[in-house]
Amino acid sequence: MIALACAALFAASLDVSHYVENKDPAVRASLETFRDRKLGLMMHFGLYSQAGIIESWPLVDDDAHWSRREIERDVPADAFKRGYYALNKSFNPVRYRPEAWADAAVRGGFKYVVFTTKHHDGFCLHDTKFTDYKTTDPSCPFSSNPRADVVKTLFDACRARGLGVTAYFSKADWHHPDYWDNRGVGIRTTRNPSFEIESDLPRWKRFQDFTRNQILELVRNYGPIDALWLDGGWIHGEGPKSLNLHDVVAEARRTTPGLIAIDRWQCTDCEDVITPEQCVPDEPIGVPWESCITLADHWGYHYDDCYKSAREVIHLLVDVVAKGGNLALNVGPMPDGRLPHPAVERLERLGDWLGKNGAAIYGTRVQAPYKSGPWAFTRSKDGKRVFAICLWKAGERELRTQLLPAAKELGAPKRVVHLASGKEIPFAARADGGVVLAFPADFARDECADAFEIFR
Repeated sequence: MIALACAALFAASLDVSHYVENKDPAVRASLETFRDRKLGLMMHFGLYSQAGIIESWPLVDDDAHWSRREIERDVPADAFKRGYYALNKSFNPVRYRPEAWADAAVRGGFKYVVFTTKHHDGFCLHDTKFTDYKTTDPSCPFSSNPRADVVKTLFDACRARGLGVTAYFSKADWHHPDYWDNRGVGIRTTRNPSFEIESDLPRWKRFQDFTRNQILELVRNYGPIDALWLDGGWIHGEGPKSLNLHDVVAEARRTTPGLIAIDRWQCTDCEDVITPEQCVPDEPIGVPWESCITLADHWGYHYDDCYKSAREVIHLLVDVVAKGGNLALNVGPMPDGRLPHPAVERLERLGDWLGKNGAAIYGTRVQAPYKSGPWAFTRSKDGKRVFAICLWKAGERELRTQLLPAAKELGAPKRVVHLASGKEIPFAARADGGVVLAFPADFARDECADAFEIFR
């Protein structure tokens, strides 16, 4: 992940004109399931969590102007890099309980989990055979813990609770000797390889093989995995500069038919899902998409982070779903392996709301006019049910009436039913085609949002 302006990321990740529709029936079926799920819990966890700093990016000298703002300015770059890489020797989340993470996801109404198996710094949270820079190596104190293979224990706990699993994997690896010389120590680093690929093709071939082996290892040893979330959009291209991901994904699908590939921002046949970061499209975009957005201000854990309110989260989810997308809501676990208390509180409030209003969210598709004033609209996949969700503002006074705007796509309602209570709501038609809902005296409004089913 990169902390860039939303507009720049939006432009980079939403060029859907080049989207390649996958023709594989198994993948298309997986994408339908993905679109039905609507809500995923993303978690960034790694070395950066214990330091409470931006994940991986401080290793890049070219990005130091923003990524090292939390680092003491008198620390030389090389000293910082050495210290960062050495964090594996103190990584020890002794209170990590995968069952607790999975239970929190279920209580929050999430249907799948997206987890960082490896971020750009190269530290692996699974027992990979292709590097010793991992949680299960003796150099890491957590290696003696029975839960040292974080990916395996988490994915097993998620699948046991009916949650889908997506493996986040960084295509860049700044710890690997065939990516940066001396792991970036003693040179000025960019996010790209430290050498000209064309001048040393054997070296890049070794990195290609390393990446292929790690991706296939995840699919074969940690499955069934629903999707590969391949971050690092600057690693792309054809010919010798590529990672041959088309062939890698094809081989992975021989192990897991229907596997979804998310090669971010490439608009190739390995990008089945578009992933706008920290923002939501203005309108439906007509292809499978997933906004990845942080619950707090950062992706990884920060000691003084600020968290979105439950209202903001519910409104965000409704906005995404009304436009046909999924929300991957990110939480950064604490250094000791627990989820932060403010995050758990928000997730439980979200789950409570979804428990009453989930019919208007899960398994839905876009319903014009999508958004109108405080209203958002969805429909069931078969088109037989239409929902209107009213987003209440903070501090808004109790209203006994509410205007449901006119929209030819909605038609004239015959009945309106409040989902949370099952109560029918009286209404009066207006000349312009809108209707005024007249809430009964015992109507209990949710402080964040209320969903209604419109019978036509």
